[in-house]
Amino acid sequence: MHPRINDVAEECTVEAALEVLGGKWKLVILRHLLEGTKRFGELDRALPGITARMLTRQLRELETDGLVLRTVHQQVPPKVEYSVTAIGESLRTITDQLEQWGRTYRAWERTLHDDTSGPGAEDGASPHDRNAGNKSRGVRPAAKR
Repeated sequence: MHPRINDVAEECTVEAALEVLGGKWKLVILRHLLEGTKRFGELDRALPGITARMLTRQLRELETDGLVLRTVHQQVPPKVEYSVTAIGESLRTITDQLEQWGRTYRAWERTLHDDTSGPGAEDGASPHDRNAGNKSRGVRPAAKR
């Protein structure tokens, strides 16, 4: 068992998964690697919001956790390629489902922000404010600070 998940209770499998996959970039990196083997520069260009340092860090953690294989080709200049391992490949269905859910969620969010009619529209209330009590749309009121 990986040291990071040693402290996670055996029955907390979601917590263990999040310990390995959590963070902003890991699933995005894996999604790109599931398309095929990539070099560092290709990943860097595909992920414009990530710094080279963070990309390196995330790739190392994914490699340590056994999800990514780092292959160094002995040549000058050195060529390093990243690919998913069998256990990394097992996340394909999950990443496909997350991608679909992301599309669904974005469409749902657009309906909230495009909703300029109805109660409260004339007072400048945001769609989230107008729908805060509408459980049928699944909107929760904003947390109080």
